[in-house]
Amino acid sequence: MEYIVSARKYRPMTFDSVVGQQALTTTLKNAVTSGKLAHAYLFCGPRGVGKTTCARIFAKAINCEHPTGEGEACNECESCKAFNEQRSYNIFELDAASNNSVENMKALIDQTRIPPQVGKYKVFIIDEVHMLSTAAFNAFLKTLEEPPSYVVFILATTEKHKILPTILSRCQIYDFERMSVPNIISHLKMVAEREGYQYEEEALAVIAEKADGGMRDALSIFDQTASFSQGNVTYQKVIEDLNVLDSQNYFNLIDLALENKVSDVMVLLNNIINHGFDGGLLINGLAAHVRNVLMAKDPQTIPLLEVSQQQKERYQAQAQKCPTPFLYKALQIMNRCDINYRQSSNKRLLVELTLIEIAQITQPEDSPAAGRSPKRLKSLFKKIVLKVQPQPAAQVAGAGRPMPHTKQVVKHMGEENTPAKDTSKSQPSVAADSLTMFHHTPATDGSKENPVQQVKRKVSLGTIGMSFSNLIQAEQAKPTYYKEPEIDNKEEVTQFTSEELILQWRAMCKRMMANKDYLSIATRMNNLTPTITDYPNIELVVESNILLDEMNAIKNRIRITLAQNLHNANIQVFIRLAEKTEIKPKLTRGELFEKMKSENPTVMKLIEKLGLAMA
Repeated sequence: MEYIVSARKYRPMTFDSVVGQQALTTTLKNAVTSGKLAHAYLFCGPRGVGKTTCARIFAKAINCEHPTGEGEACNECESCKAFNEQRSYNIFELDAASNNSVENMKALIDQTRIPPQVGKYKVFIIDEVHMLSTAAFNAFLKTLEEPPSYVVFILATTEKHKILPTILSRCQIYDFERMSVPNIISHLKMVAEREGYQYEEEALAVIAEKADGGMRDALSIFDQTASFSQGNVTYQKVIEDLNVLDSQNYFNLIDLALENKVSDVMVLLNNIINHGFDGGLLINGLAAHVRNVLMAKDPQTIPLLEVSQQQKERYQAQAQKCPTPFLYKALQIMNRCDINYRQSSNKRLLVELTLIEIAQITQPEDSPAAGRSPKRLKSLFKKIVLKVQPQPAAQVAGAGRPMPHTKQVVKHMGEENTPAKDTSKSQPSVAADSLTMFHHTPATDGSKENPVQQVKRKVSLGTIGMSFSNLIQAEQAKPTYYKEPEIDNKEEVTQFTSEELILQWRAMCKRMMANKDYLSIATRMNNLTPTITDYPNIELVVESNILLDEMNAIKNRIRITLAQNLHNANIQVFIRLAEKTEIKPKLTRGELFEKMKSENPTVMKLIEKLGLAMA
């Protein structure tokens, strides 16, 4: 006896036997019973969900001589028998992928002119209609809009967006849904029972998930696994045949991560990779698993789990043990790994670091200072309780004691920080950055310790960052711990000249260039020439709004630097945008050469005498 694959052998022959499309089949049955048929239908949806099958059943039903009261074909009249025996001349199936030219459309249009000999309608089923060329679509338009009264077109496609809008507007559109996992499992049970196969429901659930919403794919995979397992479709046989990573691995990884057992996680990862599974596949599968655990925490989201009932119970059990913040953080970490996986040159190391981070989410901090470095990896293999009394660590700069004088935290632009003697103490950089000036004043107390280390004020986390009131008051609101630097030479009023001003301006810009954070703005500031307008007020004219905004942001520090270097505390700095008349056009080398010749007759004579020319 000839073997027929399950996808063909168990293809639905009636509307009631179609799985997962009850709304559409009910609509089609009502159209058959009422006789209110459209001249063109468009069935669209994913692969293997019943588009062509429903088209055939519908074509058979509308040509049936004695349809049932529910809109099904009788299977007894001559039209039904001809269709069942595949000898019907009223139903035509075309593959638009291989018949996509204008000549093919003209041949189809010629066939529409011949009325049916048996039955009421001539039905043309055009599969994969999106493959038609634009010219073929245009040739088909008129016939599709006004076909003969006995002609019905049924178009089927998986890519609705590729069809011309003029075609869509002439059809009744039916959107087919993806098959749900429970529907696929139920259908596979029926097939297995009819074939006399033994099965485990978990095995059918794996097949249903692998099919990704397509019944045809599910039946093809089922045939493959049934052949591999010789009629005994078990869970172990299915995951072995399909090379699917056992979901138990995901449950084990999450359990180990909750217990901070990094060593066991690394061993499990090594076993998974040794069995031939890709690290990226593991991360994607684990992310889907964590998502399902998150959905299982709330009864309202449990229906979103497309798994078997037994798997739902396992997810719910693990969801009770997993804190919600842990799940959120794990998803964030795995999403970052997925983004970086393709670009990584050492993919295994990336996966290992990702799993280590996940396994440390619920692990307590190693020391009080560790709270300032949330991205630092904690102790990997054991939670060791140190008996030695921990040394006090430096705290983030903030409230607690008076702020050190500005001069003590001043840092030369481009000068490297003096390394701290105790490298285990992290140095707060926030206060140093916020008070950094464009000059350097050495400490007067003779201390060799980095002045930044003196900032050890202790604050609560609530005082760090921007408050909502700060954001409302200004677009560039300063954090609550920020303190604007002040002039420390308020008594000095020494006279200075324009030459001295320009000299100190160039020196300040040069010091700024030594710091890569200020290199760009310092280079552009070096091209500016400060002028004394109303002594001792200084004016700077810039040619772009971008530079104006950047300089206004550091205007106070520029003023303090000039005031200290020029020994005049009354200096005020004004920065404005240049007028159109003040912007001088930039000349090319040739234009500069011509200008020099016209303005200096002596140079012109020298050029003529020596026979010089512009290179």
